[in-house]
Amino acid sequence: MLATITAIGDDNFSVVDLTTVLDPSGSSTQHYGPYPSMSPDSGTCGNDWADDTFDRHFTVRNHGGSITVVEQFKDGSFMTPSTSLFAGPQSPGACQSGLYNGGLIRAGVTGSMHGYFIIPLAPGQMQTSTDPHCNAVTSSDANCDTMTFINTHFNCTYQVDCSVTTFLFHYSAGDQSLIQHEWKNASSDRGGNNGDIRSS
Repeated sequence: MLATITAIGDDNFSVVDLTTVLDPSGSSTQHYGPYPSMSPDSGTCGNDWADDTFDRHFTVRNHGGSITVVEQFKDGSFMTPSTSLFAGPQSPGACQSGLYNGGLIRAGVTGSMHGYFIIPLAPGQMQTSTDPHCNAVTSSDANCDTMTFINTHFNCTYQVDCSVTTFLFHYSAGDQSLIQHEWKNASSDRGGNNGDIRSS
């Protein structure tokens, strides 16, 4: 999987139709979504710096009994500040080490975002449902999130015995009189965090 990501690039991997990339034969992948979703977005200081709106797409790849779930976050946008209880003015990269830590982000900043999660299932874990909805128990797409999809389609519990091992999110705000306007939030195997979106 990492070789595929490296070959086509993180940004392309976030938005491409993975059924054609991971399985040209069309026999070992299943696609679910899009599921319109919203979520507060936490930064490196622990505060929620923005609210995100995006479509969730899940691709399930079964390669010789080894199952990997890829969740893509497509057609995303963000707006500051977050409306969550944990909102704060710190920029997403404010608590990164380096020259530009300690940044703040003002209200009213908007931009685009996309990203992905890689969730491999351990040996012995299996798919228990192919229901097309995000929630396979209630046959509903309401309030879709990663936990709901994983916990209702597989015999494992999200972030307990099946977890995200690789991730990347790319945020872009354009100019908007910002000091920095690009932020990458990524796992160490995708280069770690880089940049920031900050107004001061």
